[in-house]
Amino acid sequence: MTGAFITFEGGEGSGKSSQIRMLESRLAAEGVATSVFREPGGGLGGVGERIREVLLDPAHDALDPLAELLLYEAARAQLVAEKIAPLLDAGEVVLCDRYTDSTLAYQGFGRAAAPLDVIRELNAIATRGVAPDLTLLLDVDPALGLACATHAGADRLEREELAFHQRVRAGFLAVAAEDPDRVVVVPRDRPDAVADQVWGVVRDLLVRLGVLH
Repeated sequence: MTGAFITFEGGEGSGKSSQIRMLESRLAAEGVATSVFREPGGGLGGVGERIREVLLDPAHDALDPLAELLLYEAARAQLVAEKIAPLLDAGEVVLCDRYTDSTLAYQGFGRAAAPLDVIRELNAIATRGVAPDLTLLLDVDPALGLACATHAGADRLEREELAFHQRVRAGFLAVAAEDPDRVVVVPRDRPDAVADQVWGVVRDLLVRLGVLH
């Protein structure tokens, strides 16, 4: 693949969406063609969005953890096949709000829906081997993140207890420790510095790949 695939990870209220918007604007100013997606669903309608509705609807609080895991993988398989892989093949920069690391953190560490090795294998199957060149992990204390994310329309995952989100954070940090060449941890304790740190890391990658000069 000739493009660049950059994913953003983190717990609830970590500011992923805001950072992606700022990065997209910065890349556009540099003349870089960029496509942005979010998981689950992709954000473009279709079957993936229908799966997203099931996964995030608070009314589905009885959803089995294994069923939840498999639904995430199904939505991912559709998104990769329909959008991400073709765009990377065409040489675009693709940004994605959540990807396989979220499944390890939420369904693996948070839910214990299946052994981590099984989840990794499911991730590989669903993605057809399409892996990020770079992952930005926006790290925030779950109590602070939930205070930002919790609202009247909170989704099924945002409504989980604090202990669940603490396990999720531990999962993300474990993934980062296992793959430090790919995953860059960006602490949220200095919000004013986050965007500049994100841009610095992304720019280095794109220069290395020849996308930027």
